[in-house]
Amino acid sequence: MSAVEPGRGDLSREPLAEERSFEDRLRPASLSEMVGQERLRENLGVFVAAARQRGEALDHLLFHGPPVLGKTSLARIVAREMGAQFRATSGPVLERASDLAALLSNLEPGDVLFIDEIHRLSPVVEEILYPAMEDFQLDLLIGQGPSARSIRLDLPRFTLVGATTRAGLLTSPLRDRFGWSARLEYYPPEDLVAVLRRSAGILGAPLEMDAAREIARRSRGTPRIANRLLRRVRDFALVREGEGADLDGDIARYALERLDVDDAGFDRLDRALLRTLIEKFGGGPTGLETLAAALGEDKGTLEDLVEPFLIQGGYLDRTPRGRLATPRAFAHFGLEGAPRPGAAPQRSLF
Repeated sequence: MSAVEPGRGDLSREPLAEERSFEDRLRPASLSEMVGQERLRENLGVFVAAARQRGEALDHLLFHGPPVLGKTSLARIVAREMGAQFRATSGPVLERASDLAALLSNLEPGDVLFIDEIHRLSPVVEEILYPAMEDFQLDLLIGQGPSARSIRLDLPRFTLVGATTRAGLLTSPLRDRFGWSARLEYYPPEDLVAVLRRSAGILGAPLEMDAAREIARRSRGTPRIANRLLRRVRDFALVREGEGADLDGDIARYALERLDVDDAGFDRLDRALLRTLIEKFGGGPTGLETLAAALGEDKGTLEDLVEPFLIQGGYLDRTPRGRLATPRAFAHFGLEGAPRPGAAPQRSLF
């Protein structure tokens, strides 16, 4: 996947190349610094404290939910809180059993191994992972043919942290080996305001409360997008008002309008999906592949990066017959509710 999804612009959830160092500066280093996901943080804090008191490695953890809500940051925090090394990889990278075996055999006691997109592990790699997670042992096959023999290596006790946006694709044997599974939810505006004010303090940007609220409600419930929009608002303020200018509501609204981010947090691709569904298909239901073809977009991009926010906000429904625009989607474009079955498609919105 490219760093920026086609048409996503400033609302892409993937980090832009030039902002990785910026993200590292703003990334929370501990559970106490992290904003949002309150119940998850409280429970995780208890488990970390208990493991440290026992002098043991933390149980294996699974974080799931929509993309870019802090799964990687949480895994890094777990490592720091446990005073352990952080090792990271992803499911698609581990193509062969030997790839995982090499990684596991180099772990130190207490290490935190983070596997992103863990639902994309191949079956043969997953089979190696089972005894490693459960018994901290690694089964290896040496040689080929009649002379092949199996050996078992003991592994140090480590913590596996898995992350996935598609928890339903995990196999039951893998899912059952995690000691705790937690879902990350979209951040409400009040939590994003706190995220933005913390980030503005680190950046030395004078962010007023009305600007923070304006950015927060257009950030799709995602801290990365909120921080990215904060940077863009800061750029507009610098050019229009000069160095040290306050980031107020007026400059925030001006910048966000220039960025084509509307009041609901929609960007061009969000609006294109809903408008195409309403105009060309009468509001649906329409199959995902048909909708992707009409938009000229990859269906995986729509399913994983666009639809979750629209569904969460009540603008789109997934039904057995296909995607369906809700009355709220029609209202967003100034139209009267969803059409009755058999009604003619709505007038063009383009």
